[in-house]
Amino acid sequence: MLCCFLLVLYSSTATCSRLLSRHRRSWIVDSFTIEEGHSGPFPYELGKINVERKYRVNFELYGEGVDKEPKGVLSIHKESGIVFVHRAVDYEENKLLKLKFEASKSDLSIDTALGVEISILDINDNPPRFPTDLFKINVEQETPQGSHLLTVVAYDRDQRGTPNSTFHYEIKSVAPNPPDTKFTIDKSGSISFKGCLDHEVAEMFTVVVEAKDHGDVVSLSSSTTVVIYVEDGNNHLPTISGQTGSGKVKEDEGGTSPLRLHVSDKDTPNSPAWRAKYTIQGDEGQHFQIKTDPDTNDGILTVIKPLDFEGGAQVELTISVENEAPYVSCKVREKTPSGLWKVDSSERDDDPQPHSVKVVIEVEDTNDPPLFSVTVKDAMLEENAPIGTWVEKVTAVDPDSSHARDFVYEVGNDPAGWVTVDPHTGDITTSKTPDRESPHVVDGVYTILVHAVDAGKPPMTGTATLNIHVTDKNDNVPHLTVDYVDVCVSDGPTTTNITAFDLDDNPFGGPFTFELPGDVNGKWKLDPSYGYTAGLVKMPDVMAGPHTINLKISDMQGQFGAYILSVTVCDCSVTSNCQSGRVATKAASGAIGVVFASLFLLLVLLLMAVVITCKKKFIPLETSDEGTLLESNIETPGTDCKDREQTSISKHFTHSSAENVSYLFNDDSIQKLSHLETEEDLPEYPPHPYADERDSDNLSELDSIDIPDDDSFENALKDLGPKFKKLASICKPPHTQNIT
Repeated sequence: MLCCFLLVLYSSTATCSRLLSRHRRSWIVDSFTIEEGHSGPFPYELGKINVERKYRVNFELYGEGVDKEPKGVLSIHKESGIVFVHRAVDYEENKLLKLKFEASKSDLSIDTALGVEISILDINDNPPRFPTDLFKINVEQETPQGSHLLTVVAYDRDQRGTPNSTFHYEIKSVAPNPPDTKFTIDKSGSISFKGCLDHEVAEMFTVVVEAKDHGDVVSLSSSTTVVIYVEDGNNHLPTISGQTGSGKVKEDEGGTSPLRLHVSDKDTPNSPAWRAKYTIQGDEGQHFQIKTDPDTNDGILTVIKPLDFEGGAQVELTISVENEAPYVSCKVREKTPSGLWKVDSSERDDDPQPHSVKVVIEVEDTNDPPLFSVTVKDAMLEENAPIGTWVEKVTAVDPDSSHARDFVYEVGNDPAGWVTVDPHTGDITTSKTPDRESPHVVDGVYTILVHAVDAGKPPMTGTATLNIHVTDKNDNVPHLTVDYVDVCVSDGPTTTNITAFDLDDNPFGGPFTFELPGDVNGKWKLDPSYGYTAGLVKMPDVMAGPHTINLKISDMQGQFGAYILSVTVCDCSVTSNCQSGRVATKAASGAIGVVFASLFLLLVLLLMAVVITCKKKFIPLETSDEGTLLESNIETPGTDCKDREQTSISKHFTHSSAENVSYLFNDDSIQKLSHLETEEDLPEYPPHPYADERDSDNLSELDSIDIPDDDSFENALKDLGPKFKKLASICKPPHTQNIT
């Protein structure tokens, strides 16, 4: 089958030679062909390139098939120009070989240069091939006939457009091969089926598909396997096969499961076609729910809302069951020679009714607690109402008893113990005086709980809440938030805020009216004097040191409180506040009562010492109508009491506006006082400060002590009467004094 054609002959005439020599043109020879896959023997002669010359030339061949891939396929005889083929070639690898032919003279100059193209002829040496030997797909049983399942595609490497590369598909075998299912494949490789799929008939199909080409000499083919898994569909309805459980529930009890329903289904377990779902009819009160046990497919009936025996001793329910997947059936009615077959299939709208059963649930009676007609009730109560005041009445009934009063009322929670309840009538009265300012009253409301307890076994309790709204009374006067303030020394008026509060509510509280009783002109004033906070203004003439101010605070209804305000005036340039001085003052004021009590006891002891050491005859003290305590910082030396007929004892309290302290004898001086003869014998004791005195501007003299001539000194001491009222007022703490 080899042929060699020489398409171009070189003329030996002088004219042609001159033409070729002059133009140095390269001509292309393209008529050589090689059939792929030649079986030999090799080498064989492909053809001859003939160049007619009067002189001798040598031939050379270069390019694909010679010194380029595929190498070693071709060669040329240098003297004759014959081309030889040394081995087979593959069309699918090289469809054309491009080479260069040269003829050279003896002097090695190029005489002729030609381009040579050798075509490779295709033979049918490749069958159609599939990309894989195995395909797997899942198909739902409900898939209707004619549906596309899968497309398989093959490819042939032989020359396009020739019978060698043209092929078709065939289904060679199907296993199993049931009568109601037939698989088909079209020219594009799309696989479908006719009839019906049934998981119970065939869970899996193995389909062998062949691709076969149309070669003239020989026809080649290959095949692939398609595995089709049929998923189970719901072509069997579930049925309720039985039930277990007591079928009884106790009233007022939730979360229990009185019943379990069992179902049977021929579809594949744990598939959507097998899993059951339940519905309940007749549950008007929405007391039940039913869930599917994922392991057994049972329906578990559960009480989610407690039942009431008094509402009915039995509950009748209808329970139905169906599958998660819709019910679908398919049956071949006629197998037609062409096209799809005729089948009968049911869709969801044509589903048969789900299987249903009736169940009866019995409700067991239990001891119900008494029920209040109103569980949350409001009442009004006046503050400071007398004990025994009627507040409200609560009413309950016992649903378990034919007698509505088989229980008693009790107070369940009464934070302050204000009320009591009649166990039979439910009348609530006060047992204590109500106080709206009690910490148990929140936003004016005092809340108690009342119980109704029946005689059941065990006893049951109903509860009601009573919100008592306590109306306010003006039973509290305004109070100072603090009873001391600091004021800085200044050349001008200085204002310090003082704030008050009232436990009573509007209109019995603030804003308040502040007043300064007494003569404070030129020293203190209030600006402003109305509101919740007043401004205490210190005038420039007030000196540094501690001061006390009488203060009256009235509420909107005129109720007032009187207070003594401690004011410390200090130099703020030295200290930022007067805290340290105030602490000392407060400490001293706490001990001032003890100081004056000790002072009074000292006076009594001195008098007793005089009486014991003197004559038996008592000589009364000389007194006058205007006798007063002498102002002195020391005692005068005493004399021997035996030689004197009259003893005069003076007790002096020094008030110094500059020092503001009181000085007392110490214990040692008291013991030695009776036998000291001269002033030189008296030891010097430094004065001891005990407490700050009040403002020196408010000082007044102590009352005189008069002892009648016809009375003894001892008797006079027993009843001093009002003589020491100033002393008592000094001893009394300032914050306990009320100005009326």
